[in-house]
Amino acid sequence: MIKAIALDDEPLALEILQSLCAEIEYIDLQKNFTKSDEAFKYLKKYPVDLLFLDINMPSISGLDFYKKLPHKTMVIFTTAYSEYAVEGFTLSATDYLLKPISFSRFQQAAEKALQQWKTQNQNLEQQYLFIRADYSLIKILFSDILFIEGLDDYLKIHIQNQKTVVARMTLKALIEKLPSTEFIRVHRSFIVPVSKIEKVRNKTIYIKEEEIPVSTSYEAAFFALLNHKA
Repeated sequence: MIKAIALDDEPLALEILQSLCAEIEYIDLQKNFTKSDEAFKYLKKYPVDLLFLDINMPSISGLDFYKKLPHKTMVIFTTAYSEYAVEGFTLSATDYLLKPISFSRFQQAAEKALQQWKTQNQNLEQQYLFIRADYSLIKILFSDILFIEGLDDYLKIHIQNQKTVVARMTLKALIEKLPSTEFIRVHRSFIVPVSKIEKVRNKTIYIKEEEIPVSTSYEAAFFALLNHKA
């Protein structure tokens, strides 16, 4: 299901988009906004897959709004003015809909979004995750994680050449979001990425200057994964 929001300063235009989306089973239009600042705050906290975005708005143009977005999001621009189409596509827009929008044309744009969403999920699904910390959603690449340390209901994600991220979350919840072929829990307080292990000696893992213990309860699964990788 493609998660979407719509931003348009005209409430009637939003009602039309709502009814069009209701006819497309794979698009979940979660929220409508008439004010760009409210939409921007929402997107900072809750990234979506697709944005329906009007270009002509009083406070900021849709083109400038899209350039400011903190996360990569598919966009379908909507406007009554065809002269904006070229600039819209230079921003790698999924599509550009000219108002009034017919259902057949909307369906065509939705199909483009679906194909793009499928391609992105195939290529990117196992490359990063978003973690809520410091009142923001922080994107963390799996390849940048050195190790993860659990502290009761909190955890510390130690990241290569970046500030450690502290989040209110358990190791059990986080391990479910990580690819099982690349990350493994080795202790009640530690998860490690296999690719970052420099050596293992006497049930101690060495990653950079850190020494991470392998506990008895996780030992068998850990060494089985290492042997599989060898």
